[in-house]
Amino acid sequence: MHLIWPWQDRNRKFSGLKAVTLALMFWPAVGLLYSTATGAFGITPLGELTFWSGIWSMGILLLALSITPAASIFRRNRLIIVRRMIGVTALIYTLAHIVIYFALRFWNFTVIANEMVTSVSLLAATVSTVGLGALGATSLDAIIQRMGPENWNRLHNLIYIITALALIHFLVVPEMYSEQYIACGMFFWLMVWRLLNRHGRGTDSRQLAMLAVAACLFTAALEAGWGWLYYGYEPLGTLGTNFSLVLGVSAAWKILVLGLLIALAATWQQTFRKPPKVSV
Repeated sequence: MHLIWPWQDRNRKFSGLKAVTLALMFWPAVGLLYSTATGAFGITPLGELTFWSGIWSMGILLLALSITPAASIFRRNRLIIVRRMIGVTALIYTLAHIVIYFALRFWNFTVIANEMVTSVSLLAATVSTVGLGALGATSLDAIIQRMGPENWNRLHNLIYIITALALIHFLVVPEMYSEQYIACGMFFWLMVWRLLNRHGRGTDSRQLAMLAVAACLFTAALEAGWGWLYYGYEPLGTLGTNFSLVLGVSAAWKILVLGLLIALAATWQQTFRKPPKVSV
């Protein structure tokens, strides 16, 4: 068995794309360590580290799910070679998030175990982490060959359920954060895009523009509905805040802008990029 380093392709040649991706995967960790060392997280940084390590693990997991749409819309099939690296990185950040949480609880496993079985948030997080660990453990080429492509794909399709559970963990927290709804809006976009792509419409700029609007409305409705059910906030007030720019750019607006930029990119591809020549 020949060892392939993370910055090499399957032919064991240097891959600039994989090398850059690998370097970027270290960037959030470096930022968290820098904020801790400089006192930006205060004299007791574990709370901030727990929060931001969770944010980054969620973000990187969504990034892994974004590789397939990006490869299709931007016609960059080579992006697929970094999908596994990004997924494994999400697992590493998740494990770091758990270790930091254990430290925040002073390694009191009695308290931790009680919270894991009584808290909906931690129960969802536990199941999600176990599932993500199983996917990470089966990401080696030798295991893929042993399982066979069909069984491997069937197992790794659980990533959608795993991500949904991670989002539940993210939502069921004592306070509301914009990042919660941005993540949920992105997940909505990614799931609906897969349905569109299954029907051959994943690169249709009009469909993508409509998806951007739908994801925006979903994000706004989720924030208003969840804020009402879980936190007791008045839903119409939350909706008004979501669609107003006076109090800042809401999660819904950010999802809309991101979705429309993707639709514009698809339009550019269709208008200015020639399809690759097919040799006969």
